[in-house]
Amino acid sequence: MSQLEAQFHQAMIDLYVTAKRDCKYNATYFLGMITEHGGLEAARRLLASEAVSDGFGTLLLCGRLDLTVEAHVLKAEFRALFTPEEIAVATKRLQEFNYKFDDDR
Repeated sequence: MSQLEAQFHQAMIDLYVTAKRDCKYNATYFLGMITEHGGLEAARRLLASEAVSDGFGTLLLCGRLDLTVEAHVLKAEFRALFTPEEIAVATKRLQEFNYKFDDDR
């Protein structure tokens, strides 16, 4: 695992912790995916899905789309880990819900 992949993995764990604290969302399935496959592979699997995850919907209702995998995929420091297609999926999903993007994407 590269240093960047390790940083992304930790960011995915941090998402879980923050969502649990701020939104009272216990994303056990997401945490299991991270534990079993690693943060990067978990993100790729979620992006490959036809629809947004239940967790995305929960975070939307909590007003915290910044805690979605999609938002982290688009962070400048992590974009190199993903294909243009994966980045496009993340962008499209967030645009559908009027997410305000950081200027660094």
